[in-house]
Amino acid sequence: MSLSQITVNSDTSHEDRAQAIRDTLRDAIVDRRLAPGTKLSESEVGTLFDVSRTVVRAALQMLAYEGLVKAERNRGAFVSNPTPDEARQVFASRRLIEPGVVDAAIEKITPAAVKRLREHLVQESRHQHERGPSARRAEIKASGDFHLMLASLAGNAILEKFMDELVARSSLVIALYGRSGVSSCGHNDHADLLEALEAKDTAKARALMLQHLDHIEADLDLRMMEGLALKDALAL
Repeated sequence: MSLSQITVNSDTSHEDRAQAIRDTLRDAIVDRRLAPGTKLSESEVGTLFDVSRTVVRAALQMLAYEGLVKAERNRGAFVSNPTPDEARQVFASRRLIEPGVVDAAIEKITPAAVKRLREHLVQESRHQHERGPSARRAEIKASGDFHLMLASLAGNAILEKFMDELVARSSLVIALYGRSGVSSCGHNDHADLLEALEAKDTAKARALMLQHLDHIEADLDLRMMEGLALKDALAL
């Protein structure tokens, strides 16, 4: 996807327009429609969205704060291309935070929330059985959304913001390094976790969450690969 294919509705204030551009670019990055390493030219983005470079700069700064964009001196802004070590740090952070999400969600979960989560699992399952790049993007997004739904249940806006950032980074990492055809943020893992949450079994739910994060990371190929010489790469 190129920047010319992205559009956003006009807003009245600069702050609102910067936020709208950030949201649009963020979705394109997480969905892998904008590939890692893509240059995000302030002038091009400004022309496409019909805003000043000041507004664009504010939007890019938001994305840089979330780790989805990297600004390079004298070169500009680029879609992040997380290293294997950065990928490991993302999941280490999730292991610290998500058991707390489980604790808070169990305290506030309701039958209506369980129903919504079960309906979401049906959507996840459908995406897992589809094929192609667009299906994979949808499956990764749906899997991440399950975790965000749990964070929303916790009723803590700060915690929810942290999780939103971590899930966005995780989605980029999974798209880059995932070895299987799906994200391994599996339907069975989520279903088992939901059963423990519904039963209000805190110890089991915490253990399942950590096991689940282990499953996701285990599916990533985070080895540092050496580049081959041209002759070797072409098997000549």
